Order: sequence, then structure tokens, then C-alpha cells
Amino acid sequence: MTDNMKRTPLYDWHLSHGAKMGDFGGYEMPLWYTAGPKDEHLSVVSNSGIFDTSHMAAVSVKGAGAFDLLQHCFTKDLSACIGPARKQLVAGRCVYGVFLNETGGVIDDALVYMNGADAYTIIVNAGMGQQVSDHLKHHADGKNVDILDLTDQLGKIDVQGPVAAKIVSTLIQDPETVFEKMPYFSFKGDFFGDPVEAGEVRLTDGTPILLSRTGYTGEFGFEIFLKAEQTVALWEKLIEAGKAFEVLPCGLASRDSLRAGAVLPLSHQDIGNWPFINNPWPFALPYNEDSSGFTKPFFGAASLADPDKHEVTQAFVGFDPRKVIPGEDVVVLDDALTPIGTVLTCATDMAIARHEGRIFSIASEDRPTDLKFRGLCCGFVKTSSRLATGQIVMLQAGKRQLKVEIVEDVRPARTARRAMAKMI
Repeated sequence: MTDNMKRTPLYDWHLSHGAKMGDFGGYEMPLWYTAGPKDEHLSVVSNSGIFDTSHMAAVSVKGAGAFDLLQHCFTKDLSACIGPARKQLVAGRCVYGVFLNETGGVIDDALVYMNGADAYTIIVNAGMGQQVSDHLKHHADGKNVDILDLTDQLGKIDVQGPVAAKIVSTLIQDPETVFEKMPYFSFKGDFFGDPVEAGEVRLTDGTPILLSRTGYTGEFGFEIFLKAEQTVALWEKLIEAGKAFEVLPCGLASRDSLRAGAVLPLSHQDIGNWPFINNPWPFALPYNEDSSGFTKPFFGAASLADPDKHEVTQAFVGFDPRKVIPGEDVVVLDDALTPIGTVLTCATDMAIARHEGRIFSIASEDRPTDLKFRGLCCGFVKTSSRLATGQIVMLQAGKRQLKVEIVEDVRPARTARRAMAKMI
């Protein structure tokens, strides 16, 4: 660690509770606690886990020109992005997309929250607040818009897993009203306590928060935003409330394995400075109904016009828990043992196992009763051409080889989209 590493408001708590710390995006963050990443991963899938994600950055975009600016810079079409009917983004809803450079490479991925008319909050990755702000300002020429980088002004805590609502409900005012009409990718409240069209959310002590039904694990849960100085108090209350449900504090190691099993990308690793095309995340692009084109023009779109020119990113799952560490010497081999690509992510989802050619989760209701869950490696490979679903390839790291299968999905029975009524 270097002396110029950033720290979240919870740094001292992490150290005092035995966290193994590491560098992530320039922040000294907990990788895991005393329970270890395996138990933390399983806790999120079976019960819930609590994550410090205060290293994430926020950018405020306000003004009459905010919508037009985001339509130009953000891949998702804000006029047609909500639900199967592709309705316009409204206050209280958020949407996932990416910011591209002129060659179609990813500057960063993000969630755009609509707070109200002409008011948006963008949540980006650690250390990316200034870069995304500068990108927006560069394209804001002539537009009536105010762009403000809120880096390190906010605290952020994620409560992820099936009992998340039960935990959060003990700490907020009027939970029944808050949870009513709160579908996946919706939110209520504001971290500064400003009036919002979607309704306010306050902790039982009156502290204003933004409560978002989103996350990065594939499981049901929430992301909570509040002022940085209020983070420690809320964290300790969540930890205490979670004891009744055997909830664990979780670090970035389990966050990584959970998101890999949920087929979610890590920015600057699974998506990066290459064209954002031919990957498992086409929902981040504004495709029309037959996917023959886009519903709007946006910066970087021209470089995505000919997908056949570009490499392909696909998900894989292995046959045991062993994994490789992605790097220059790790390659993907076809059945003739010819190198065809590289490994972007390789993690072990501890909550899954194979049985008779099928993958089960510990949360699968129809799992065999005697099935033992040792975990399976999973992640993403980038290859020169598209591989068939079900195709077997080898991941080679030096003399070590792992057999993996190309898949469309990894961990079944995920709860992220489950109806709120079934989770409270």
C-alpha cells in the first residue's frame, strides 16, 4: 500500500474487524473479513451480505440541457429504456449503460438515476468521477447544464441477498410505503434530503438516504447512498440488524465472484478500450426492436456499426473450483489446442455445482438433495470469433489447463428481479 491511497469512511471499522485490505481503484478496500470469501459469497446467496462500496463515485447532472447531453454521451436511450414496452426514463427509475470514447471503447459503465425533471445522478466506478465529469463537460458546449463531481462526498453501502428487505425495514421510517411499487432498478429518496418526485426515504433517526433496488451480485437487494459522515453509523446499525439473519460483512473478493456468477462485467477488465460490441451485455445499447440498428445516435456509435470486425466476449463456466489468474500468459485454446483468445475474468462461484450436465445453485428449489457444492470457476473470455454455446475450450496458464464450457448464463435461481412482495 502507498501513502496516497484513498480510504472510505469505514476504513477504521474494517481494520478493527480483521479485514484483509487491498488496492481497488486507488482505494484501500476490504477484500474479505475473518469468515473468508467463500462464506461471504454463500451468505449473500442464502441470506444476505453487507458491502462497503463508498469507493464508487457520483456525478450530478442538472439543467435544461441534461437530457440531451446524456442522450448524446450515454449509450442507453433515455426516451425508450424502461421495461418491455421501452418507456421513457422517469423520476424514481435508473438504467444501466456505458460512456464510450470516439473509437467505441468504454470510458466507464454507469447507472443513470433520474431524480426529477432535468436532474440526474450518475453512479460510476472508483476513481472515475472526474474522468466522466470531464467527458460530459467536453460535450456540454452550448447546453444549459450544471455538472458536479461528487467524489468522496457520499457514503454507499450495499445490502445484498434474500433477506435484505427484512434488514433494511428495521432501520427506515414507514418501510411498507417505501417498499410499495419498488420494482427492480427503481429508487426512492435523496442523500442530501432534497425533495424528489419518487418520495423521500429516511432512517429511523431522520437521516435522509437514497434507497436503490439495484446491486452487483445478481441477488435481491439494495444500494444505500447517504452523506459520507453518516456512513459509519448506518453500517454499524445494519451489521447489528443483520445478526438475527446470520448476515456477514463482505469484501470485494466475494463481490467479484458473485458478479461473475451473475454474468456482470467489471469495467476496465471485461469491458474496456475496445469496441463495446459482441458481448453478453447488449442491453446497454439502444437497439431497435429487431436489433438492426439503434434508436438514437450517440457518441462512439459509428465504431459499433460492423460487429464482424471485432472480437467476441462470452461467458464460461468450468467443471471444478480451480481458476486461473488472467494475464498476458493466459490464453484460450480450442479443441485443436490452438490459441484463439484471452481470459478477461476467472473467479469461482461457490454457490453452484454440476449434476448430469446441468448447473444448480444452492438456491435452486429442484436441486438434488445430495448434491455437494464445491463451486465452479466462471468468467469471461475474449476470442477472435464467436464460439457455440456448449463448446468446450481450455484455459491455459503456463503448463496448467482448465476445461470450461461456453455458456449464456452461469448461476441459476438468482433473486435480483424477484417481486418485492415475495421478499418482505
